[in-house]
Amino acid sequence: MTIVVTGATGQLGRLVVEALLEHDVPAARIVATGRELSRIAELAARGVQVRPVDYTDPDSLRQAFAGAEKVLLISGSEVGQRLEQHRNAIAAAQDAGVGLIAYTSIANAGSTNMQLAAEHEATEAALAASGLPFVLLRNSWYLENYTEQLDTYRQHGAVLGSAGAGRVSAATRADYARAAAAVLLQDGQAGKVYELGGDVPFTLTELAAEVSAATGRPVQYRDLPEEQYTGMLVGAGLPEGYAAILADSDLGIARGELLVTSGDLSALIGRPTTSMREAVRVAAGTEARRH
Repeated sequence: MTIVVTGATGQLGRLVVEALLEHDVPAARIVATGRELSRIAELAARGVQVRPVDYTDPDSLRQAFAGAEKVLLISGSEVGQRLEQHRNAIAAAQDAGVGLIAYTSIANAGSTNMQLAAEHEATEAALAASGLPFVLLRNSWYLENYTEQLDTYRQHGAVLGSAGAGRVSAATRADYARAAAAVLLQDGQAGKVYELGGDVPFTLTELAAEVSAATGRPVQYRDLPEEQYTGMLVGAGLPEGYAAILADSDLGIARGELLVTSGDLSALIGRPTTSMREAVRVAAGTEARRH
């Protein structure tokens, strides 16, 4: 029986596969899936099974899930199309008789009003209606959402957003991946709901201060009205619909909807989560070496 990791050609999925290997799961028991298998050729060379999967192609999902004991369903990246894609994956898991499906949802699903949560909440409902044993991994924000913009923050001297004084429990992809691997490797997970986020939440004002300290450049947080922030994101090249969702997510942060206080993430990974300060300092060092 195998453990299938969908989206393994993406950043989170690849990290989950690596975490499973670190836990001494035999490579042949792991199935890594994605659309561009060339991106995980190195995993195949290490003995991991790699299978092509497109969430819009039910046949590819059924073939990938054949013989699977557990499936990690990493949410799709195409906002607005994800629910139908996830339903395809759930149906394939039913056909394969999968023993457990773990789904990467969003923090506080069921109580948040963020637009980004709607497809996650609908997917959770589809899982509940499927009759499959399932576990929910409700992830808060990625720290990389911020640290990957460090160069932009330095150039403009500002972190822009609409989050006000709201705190966000962001964590690294690596921490979320280790938690997912831990859940996949433990028994008795069906029916559990994990609210996952960093141990030390922060405001975007605190983020800007850490960027300043790490880079030696003055950086401030500029809080903008939602429409203005959306317009600036569009001006930076984002599609209008996606820009609006990101700005709406900042409003969710302002309301406390990406704040997680459960301690589930650190409990699953067996150590404190990587802090925003540490992530910023590591990213700042990387930037300095690159320049």
